[in-house]
Amino acid sequence: MPHVLQPSQRERFRLTLNSDGQAHPVENALAVAALVCGLVAFVSTFWVSAHAVSSWAGTLGFGIGLYSQYISATTPQRALNIVGIVGSFVGAALGIAHGGFLPH
Repeated sequence: MPHVLQPSQRERFRLTLNSDGQAHPVENALAVAALVCGLVAFVSTFWVSAHAVSSWAGTLGFGIGLYSQYISATTPQRALNIVGIVGSFVGAALGIAHGGFLPH
């Protein structure tokens, strides 16, 4: 256990979705798209007049997130997918409750 006696060298933090060492450009793009749609859908629920944006972004993000979860290859991708799916679901549900898919 020589590593216990020596101070550990901290590695610089790197945010990567490719934790397995292989490139997954399609899976990464879909995970980020699901996250962005979920954030847009969730944030737009704070304005009742933006119900159409929230409904459409949430529905689109929910579908993208589910497909992205299906084809995901790494755990960080799955984590982004879940955050995006939950944000999309909440955004879509509140957007529909505030007025639905069509603007007034």
